[in-house]
Amino acid sequence: MAPVNGESKAQRAYRWIKDRIADRTFGPGYRLVLGQIARELDVSVVPVREAIRLLEAEGLVTFERNVGAQVVMVDETAYEHTMQTLALVEGFATSLSAPHLSTEDLERARTVNEQMRLCLEHFEPHRFTELNQEFHSVLFEPCPNPHVLDLVHRGWHRLNSLRDSTFSFVPGRAHESVKEHEQLLVLIEQHADPLEIELAARRHRTATLDAYLDRRTTAEVPRKDPAP
Repeated sequence: MAPVNGESKAQRAYRWIKDRIADRTFGPGYRLVLGQIARELDVSVVPVREAIRLLEAEGLVTFERNVGAQVVMVDETAYEHTMQTLALVEGFATSLSAPHLSTEDLERARTVNEQMRLCLEHFEPHRFTELNQEFHSVLFEPCPNPHVLDLVHRGWHRLNSLRDSTFSFVPGRAHESVKEHEQLLVLIEQHADPLEIELAARRHRTATLDAYLDRRTTAEVPRKDPAP
C-alpha cells in the first residue's frame, strides 16, 4: 500500500485496515493479527496498535485481553432481533419436522455434528458456522408448513448478511453448541413431545445470543489499558 504524502505509518495502517473492513475483506468477527498486518505494511507493530486504537474509538473494532482485536458485528441490534425471531420460528419448524425425519436424516445430522466437533480441535469459526447451518437445515427442511419454513429461510438469510460467524466472537460457545445438537437429536430419536423439541431448539438458539450479549456487556466494562 503506497503511503500518502504527509501520512504517518499509523495513519497508513488505519486507512489500510478501514478500507478492508469497508469492502468486507475483513468481515464481522475477523481477527486482526497485529504482527501479520505489520508485515503486510512493512512497519513495526507500534503504528498498527495505534491504528487499532483509532478504529476501536470509531466502533469498528473491539479489543479484549486474551482475545485480541476483531471487526465488530455489522448491526448488533438487528442481529439480536433476528436471533430472537429465528429462535421462535426455527424451534417451531424443527418440532414440526421431527416426525418426518428419517433414520438417514438423523445419521446425516450426527455426521455433520461430528465434523463440527472435530473442527473444535483447530477452530475455524467460518467453517464451523457453515457446518452449523448444514446441521440445522437437516432438521428444519422437512417442515410441512411452507409458510413457517419460509420464515426460517428468511431468518437465516438475514443472519448471514449480518455476520460471518458469531462463534468468532464467542468461541467457547461452540463446544456447548455441539453438545446441545446431540441432545436435540436424542429428543427427536426418542419421539419426545413436540413442545419439548421446540423448546430445546429455541433454548439452543437463544443460548448463542445470550453468550454474545454477555460478551458484549463484558467488553463495555472500562479498561485501564485498552491497547493490544
